Amino acid sequence: MDAAVGRRSLLRNILIRTIFLFVGLIVVGEFFYIARIKGRDCVSDGFCFSPENLKISSVMVGSHQAATIGESSSGLWTSKQWRKSVDYFSSLFQDLISEGYLSPDSKSLCIETSTGEDVFALREIGVVDAIGISKKAFPPLVVSGQAYRQPFDDNTFDFEFSSNGGLELSIRPANFAAEIGRTLKPGGFVVVHTVAAKDTYSFNSFLELFNCCRFIRSRDIDVLDSSLPSIREIVLKKDIEMLEHGESSPGKKCSVPGHKQEIIRNAEPLIEEEPLKPWITLKRNIKNIKYLTSMVDVSFKQRYLYVDVGARNYGSSIGSWFKKQYPKQNKTFEIYAIEADKAFHGEYRLKKGVTLLPYAAWLRNETLFFEITRDPGKKVQERGRGMGRIQPVQSSANYAADFDKVEGIDFANWLKRTISERDFVVMKMDVEGTEFHLIPRLIETGAICLIDEIFLECHYNRWQRCCPGQRSSKFQKTYAQCLNLFSSLRKSGVLVHQWW
Repeated sequence: MDAAVGRRSLLRNILIRTIFLFVGLIVVGEFFYIARIKGRDCVSDGFCFSPENLKISSVMVGSHQAATIGESSSGLWTSKQWRKSVDYFSSLFQDLISEGYLSPDSKSLCIETSTGEDVFALREIGVVDAIGISKKAFPPLVVSGQAYRQPFDDNTFDFEFSSNGGLELSIRPANFAAEIGRTLKPGGFVVVHTVAAKDTYSFNSFLELFNCCRFIRSRDIDVLDSSLPSIREIVLKKDIEMLEHGESSPGKKCSVPGHKQEIIRNAEPLIEEEPLKPWITLKRNIKNIKYLTSMVDVSFKQRYLYVDVGARNYGSSIGSWFKKQYPKQNKTFEIYAIEADKAFHGEYRLKKGVTLLPYAAWLRNETLFFEITRDPGKKVQERGRGMGRIQPVQSSANYAADFDKVEGIDFANWLKRTISERDFVVMKMDVEGTEFHLIPRLIETGAICLIDEIFLECHYNRWQRCCPGQRSSKFQKTYAQCLNLFSSLRKSGVLVHQWW
């Protein structure tokens, strides 16, 4: 009897376990269908992530509820670090709810969130209509998409959130901000967490990106890892539609806000007394230069450009100085070389990443005589080895000269057509005396407002290296006039350095 009862009990247990296993397989299969098939189709057909379409099974982790998305990710979802991140975001979002920037009814988007801790935190505190976006999907919390090209319609969200350095690390920060402006509803809020925007220059650059929105407040907050510095939380509100980037143009007079004045005050002082050996003094002065990128963060700029006016050959300053020595903060710069001397044009055809403008920077578009000056007795040397300048009359008898016809371009107009106020622009200018025409023209037209930093070689009747006690007759301007030129640039809010 005991043996028969035991066999029946064993069969019953096997049957019950088989039924449970079958039911479990059905549940898991249904979940994968919803999360991986329906979820993906829903996003491809349009914006759709309501709780009815994206149901999350839950398990208990301590006293908290955590979602599961399948065996491959269950370890992440139940890890202490993931839970710690969720709690961190929950606390921040609850603060935003108490301040009125977020509500349970807010349709919300978290940008560049790879594993969706912030999305989960929103849903956990009652903001159930929340989704994340990242290059790689992480169903059901995060859908695939680019921050600078969101797969959503205009005016979709009430609240958008960017963390993890997404904006400052983006290769297209202007497009990143523009997409937020496009998909955020009027009256909606955007909150950005950034390690940048700590200095005033960077903060103002950040605000310029979001011309759709009004600044509400900012504060420094702690990060999960207490050993790391704090980050800045910035809250903006969309009041108007996003304007096209580059739509506005600078006026004829530059505004010089306080943060630009502060930068200029912190710059290296100008050399007030005329150097007796300028070829030594000015060359040594490069060690004293305080580069703008060593003083401020330039992460929130639309593009990064270096304009070399009077570039000569590639190795003269582009290859030997800008490429190797200028601190670029890991940014990729577009390079423009403006050089009228035809002797150097062929070299630039072989240089990738450099756009040659084979013209003379001038006040208007017109044909000019371009003078190549050389030391006496060396006229037979290869053309292009002397220094070139725009010269309407014959130079001094102390110099032999060749003249070429070149095309001059309206340099101020070219700047205003090529560059936006949201770009970061560095310029080097070595134009053999033409700076006394070009700089006043740039200031007069307002084109100077587009330049962040200038390295300017000013040409004057300096003491000659070859002949002690004698001044160069090549240039008529004085050192005092050069100082006035530098001072006028700094008063216009441009960080200018004395170049050699």
